[in-house]
Order: sequence, then C-alpha cells, then structure tokens
Amino acid sequence: MRPLREYIDELRSLDQNNIGSWPTWAYGLSIAIVSLVIMLIAGWYFVLPKRDELESAVQKEQTLREQFRARQAEVANLEAYRAQLAQMQAAFGNLLAQLPSQTEVPSLLRDISQARSANGLDEQLFKPEPEVSRDFYAELPNDLVVTGDFHQFGRFVSDVAALPRIVTIDDVKIEPVGTRPGNTTQPDSNPLRMSLTATTYRYLDGRSQAKTTRGTASKTQTGTRR
Repeated sequence: MRPLREYIDELRSLDQNNIGSWPTWAYGLSIAIVSLVIMLIAGWYFVLPKRDELESAVQKEQTLREQFRARQAEVANLEAYRAQLAQMQAAFGNLLAQLPSQTEVPSLLRDISQARSANGLDEQLFKPEPEVSRDFYAELPNDLVVTGDFHQFGRFVSDVAALPRIVTIDDVKIEPVGTRPGNTTQPDSNPLRMSLTATTYRYLDGRSQAKTTRGTASKTQTGTRR
C-alpha cells in the first residue's frame, strides 16, 4: 500500500489542463469533491427553507390537534351542559313562581298581618313604602312596628318565612317598651317593641316592564330639559 505522502505529491503534480491524464483514483476523488460541494449548495438553497416550513407545519399540526381535543371535549360535555341549563331554567321558573303578581300582593300583605295577629302581637305601625322597580321584579317594602315578647317575635318571623311567597325581613330592631301596669315582679312579661322592614316582591310582566322603562326614560328626559 502506497504511503499517503505519495498520493499528496501526485495530486500536486496533476495537470489541471489535462484531466484525462489523471489517474483513476484522482479522477474519482475530484468527482466526489465536486458532488459534495453541489450537495452542500443544494442543501443550503433548497433543503434548509423546506426544513423551516416543515417545522412550521409541525407546530401548526400540534395547534390543530389541541383545538380538536378541546372541541371534542366540548361536544362530549354538550349533553351535560344542556341538562344543567334545563335545571337552571327550572330553578329560575320556580323562583319566579314565588313572586306574586300585582293582584296577589294584597293577599300576601294580609297573610303577614294574619301571622302577626295569630302570634298575639300588637300592631303599632304598618306603612307600605313606595315600590322599587328592578329588572324583572319590583320590591314592595313595608315598615312594621309591633309589640310583644321574644317568643312571639320568633314565631311571627318563622311564620312569615314559611309563606309560599318570598318575603325578606330587614332592619330589625328590638327595644323595651316599659313595664306593664300592675306588674313589677315579672320582668319577662315586660313588652318589647320590634320594628322591621318586611319586603315583598312582585313579578313585572311585559306591560309592567314597559311602563317602568317609559317612566325611567321620561324622568331622564325631564332631568335633561332642566
């Protein structure tokens, strides 16, 4: 086997103008070098840009796969969402059913008065306040002042809470009234005064909501003219 130095010396002595005189191994080596250079140039100009496009396509595929999984999960839970929506609508309907209409409000106020009378409370004040309109319902606050003892107050509040319609009790204040005439030895029998605000609610139908909207708009225009 010839030493490497001889091959190098022979390469240096090759005539570049007469390639046909080159030995076979030198001719093959030159072809291999030229082919390698061409492949590197082709890879630089053609393969690398395609590689960037490939990486971008792979990332896009991953994004689409994640979106598909999310959509698939939404579809899988669609029936559960529908069932939950139906339950919420039913609960909302039950809540609306507890809001009396305009014609039922007087009977509801009578029920509150009957609960007071049934528990032996003396009424000192029952004053309906102006109605407050909300989105789809109206609040009807009523100031109430009664006298009695703690047990009577507790039973009255319990009876009001048990009414089929919604009634909320706020601003409760209890204070002594004084000693009953002729009773100086039984402090538990001393009457107490309880003041509170019992708020009932009325459902606003389409006409009532329209009137409320027109009334609000009219007040706004009046205020603007001023």
